[in-house]
Amino acid sequence: MRSDLKSFTELHYLNLLSVPVVAILLPSRYSNSVLKEDDVLRPRIAFIGTGGTIASIGSDPFDLLDYNASGARVDAREILERTGLQDAVADIVPVDFRQIDSTAISLTDWADLADLCCELASDSTLAGIVVGHGTASLEETAWLLSLILDLQVPVVVTGSMRPLTGISSDAGANLAAAVRVAATRTGGGVFVVMNDEVHCPRAVTKSHTLRLNAFQSPWQGPIGTVDGPTVTFARLEPHRPALLFPRDLLRRLPRVDITYSYVGADGCAIRAFAEGGAKGIVSAGFGPGLGSPAETAALADAVSAGIIVVQSSRTGAGQVVDSARHQSLGIIAGNDLSPQKARILLALCLARGDSPRSIESVFQSA
Repeated sequence: MRSDLKSFTELHYLNLLSVPVVAILLPSRYSNSVLKEDDVLRPRIAFIGTGGTIASIGSDPFDLLDYNASGARVDAREILERTGLQDAVADIVPVDFRQIDSTAISLTDWADLADLCCELASDSTLAGIVVGHGTASLEETAWLLSLILDLQVPVVVTGSMRPLTGISSDAGANLAAAVRVAATRTGGGVFVVMNDEVHCPRAVTKSHTLRLNAFQSPWQGPIGTVDGPTVTFARLEPHRPALLFPRDLLRRLPRVDITYSYVGADGCAIRAFAEGGAKGIVSAGFGPGLGSPAETAALADAVSAGIIVVQSSRTGAGQVVDSARHQSLGIIAGNDLSPQKARILLALCLARGDSPRSIESVFQSA
């Protein structure tokens, strides 16, 4: 174990909390609980810094758009210092991962991040883990972690739409809300917390390039909210053991590409993906999950060549049903997963060696 992690695990609960009531309020079918922070020991939360806007330093407080030009980012410890969250919300232990632009995150980064979460979760004094992440690919990382991690503590992924130094930055508010969720949520699970809302990784997506409320779950809405010190869960996603994959698969994910439908689209991109070694292709088709005639013909050829094809939709919401047309072509319906999330699930299925029939079953239950 690295020295920073060793010092992390040797820390113990020392102080009593001195901040207001935090509650988890659930419908009657769940076990409701109210945690009074001055009645219990201070929860210890690991904060993993991975870079992104939440760690970015602009040229001045009004630099809200081109802050990446400076290339300046700070580590997890400095984020806590600048936001003033240390000791105000929980006993937060900064853990640096690496500084990554989320448009550049790699499969290796995913594998290493999952390993780090598991390593930290082995500390029995830890109440939860918060991951600071760039918003460009935040939803994909959260979805991937939800398919891999089966921990006894929650993992909460958050970020910010404005840089740490920007006027009205949401970095501190989002991080505080994420820490509160991690500190009050009992049991495991992966969550996305942005703009005082708690989202399921399966449904959440970045729906706007700039707005503070960019992260939305189009067809189901948030599963919870954070109002000051109060965390409220309206519902929880069911535990799906069939959707958990071995962590070592992340080191050997096959190539899976996405093709996007548009008026006049031909099969050129699909054939290029096949020739490039794709083991799977996700088609982001028109409304109900259909490609152009030329795309459909190219996808059928890909299936004949042994490539697994999953049909998704470019609409951003709604289900792609298993139609007679899909069945006749050997194409798997992508359910209501976005193309980028269908791609991750398909890659994991292929890495596990699932048969086409098994992959179809996984997508039906996803």
